[in-house]
Amino acid sequence: MSLVASVPLIILVSPTLPVSNVKELIALAKSQPGKLNNAMATGSMPHLAGEMFKKMAGVEIVPVPFKGNSPAYPDLISGRVQMMFDALSAGLPQVRSGQLKGIAVTSAQRSQAAPDIPTVAESGLPGFEADAWYGVLAPAKTPPAVVDRLNAAIRKAVAMPAVQEKLKGQGYTILVDSPAEFTAYIKSETVKWGKVVKESGATAE
Repeated sequence: MSLVASVPLIILVSPTLPVSNVKELIALAKSQPGKLNNAMATGSMPHLAGEMFKKMAGVEIVPVPFKGNSPAYPDLISGRVQMMFDALSAGLPQVRSGQLKGIAVTSAQRSQAAPDIPTVAESGLPGFEADAWYGVLAPAKTPPAVVDRLNAAIRKAVAMPAVQEKLKGQGYTILVDSPAEFTAYIKSETVKWGKVVKESGATAE
């Protein structure tokens, strides 16, 4: 029915890792193939973003599965794993507290919630983009008139100042669109990430 919002991922690295940006991370990974570990929840957007990063950067980084990203934080902070992709809204508090280093966001443009953190694309991997997005769907046979009414209700809800403030404060970009535009977006994302899955051999288990 409608896309609602997107949020970039953030590349988090352990404070023990001697890198401060994407170029240094890639250089270190190339100098030590297979030595760096990337914590991830199997089958998640951060998992796929990590696989795309490896492919585009031409590096060998070992994925280490966790039951969700949150359980990985203690190991990342301690240095038992070296890096992780996570939603900006989840990772930024760890960066602001000084427990982790946030070296890049995965959106096409810098996030208003963290304007001091560069994008991956501007940091050495042009074209890299991997946003987590959220939308509202309805069953396939829902009458068009009902879909349009629901879309209008979503627009009204997301336009509320309190909702806008909450989403933007956590790093979300509001992206309410039409049912047709949302359908086209889902198709394009399916093609994009389907290619990543096929090339990397990533699975949900």
